[in-house]
Amino acid sequence: MASPSLSFFSSLVSTPLAHRKTNTKHKVQVLNSRVFLCELVTAPSATPAKKKHWKQGEYPGRSETSIPGYSKKTPIKNVKKKLDRRNQANAWACTVTEALSDCIIKKQWLEALEVLDMLREQPFYQPKEGTYMKLLVLLGKSGQPRRAHQLFDEMVEEGCEPTPELYTALLAAYCRSDLIDEAFSILDKMKMLPLCQPDVFTYSTLLKACVDASRFDLVESLYEEMAERLITPNTVTQNIVLSGYGRAGKFDQMEKVLSGMLDSPGCKPDVWTMNIILSVFGNKGQIVMMERWYEKFCNFGIQPETRTFNILISAYGKKRMYDKMSSVMEYMRKLQFPWTTSTYNNVIEAFADVGDAKHMEYTFDQMRAEGMKADTKTFCCLIDGYANAGLFHKVISSVQLAAKFEIPENTSFYNAVISACAKAEDLMEMERVFKQMKEKQYQPDSTTFSVMVEAYRKEGMNDKIYDLEQEKQQLFSNGYRYE
Repeated sequence: MASPSLSFFSSLVSTPLAHRKTNTKHKVQVLNSRVFLCELVTAPSATPAKKKHWKQGEYPGRSETSIPGYSKKTPIKNVKKKLDRRNQANAWACTVTEALSDCIIKKQWLEALEVLDMLREQPFYQPKEGTYMKLLVLLGKSGQPRRAHQLFDEMVEEGCEPTPELYTALLAAYCRSDLIDEAFSILDKMKMLPLCQPDVFTYSTLLKACVDASRFDLVESLYEEMAERLITPNTVTQNIVLSGYGRAGKFDQMEKVLSGMLDSPGCKPDVWTMNIILSVFGNKGQIVMMERWYEKFCNFGIQPETRTFNILISAYGKKRMYDKMSSVMEYMRKLQFPWTTSTYNNVIEAFADVGDAKHMEYTFDQMRAEGMKADTKTFCCLIDGYANAGLFHKVISSVQLAAKFEIPENTSFYNAVISACAKAEDLMEMERVFKQMKEKQYQPDSTTFSVMVEAYRKEGMNDKIYDLEQEKQQLFSNGYRYE
């Protein structure tokens, strides 16, 4: 039986979120007033005014008020004009800065840059380090390192002095797009500037990029450089490297780093270290090792947190160990650890993976009943779950509900919709959603292309596969990163 058409995915995904209309021009109605100037006539006094006798060393001087014809009072009309202009300028400044902040919060990098251009044209504009820091971080997270570098250069031209933090944000933008050579170029430039020397955060960012890209040959050289510059790795730095070794399956190096942390007087493992190790084994499905390390960390005196329990729930859910998953949730209640959005997402994802729509819906309803706010991952799981269950009409209603709740869209959200279209064998709608994804400046990743290639392969559409591979190569050459 043919699957129902998903033809209004396009209109649903392309529908922009409701924007608050703000009237930036305040109309102030000022009543015209006439100012009548009257000459003050002083009646002659019956007794003459007593003349002041100045002491030796005193001098009466000549104040402006003693000058004939001088009036200290400013005409009321001019004062009102100045106040009106000031209020209008303040209202406009407040509106534009709020719009910029709103775009950054919603991760709308293109709109944020447009608002910044509007702000620059205003006479009250002053470049601020904090604003540029937020924009650089946003562009880095949005996979726009070139734009980030362009913005950084514009910041310098405006007279805003660069700092180690701003350089590190720019370096991080390149690291997020896996442009390690460009990131090292930023590092070299920092080392040449006396006031912008790299710190432990700069090196931690580079180390993360190296381990994420499996460039483990660069890790040791960075450690040596840190030692030469007397920069001591902290627990965060070690956790980053520990996580990289774990994801790559380099358990010997991982245990070496962990042993070094245990022996170090100032770099002890913490709950983040615990979460990293549990995630490594949990994601690989090695439940026994995960449980063993959980007990070890507890014996070290490290207390678990909500995220720790969420990691256990996720691992048990992926292995369909629902009894243990439920036990962890009950244990959280017993210890008065709150169930978070991530807790519910992990449970919903566990049922979504097997297409268990009934239990998935029950968990989602309980989540809403407890007042827990759903996020983008929640709806990605719902869309995947309904698609796996073949309930494509509920996929559509989930997309509608996401738009109603103003859930932020991202690459994962579009991937979920594209995957649902592919499972419904609606390739025309899949192509439309992919087109809208690019129009909205959301970066396709390896999942996007693999899902579409597999859908075309089932239909024997080799020409479509060739065109898609060419597009992927072109995007990759422009500095995109595929994870």
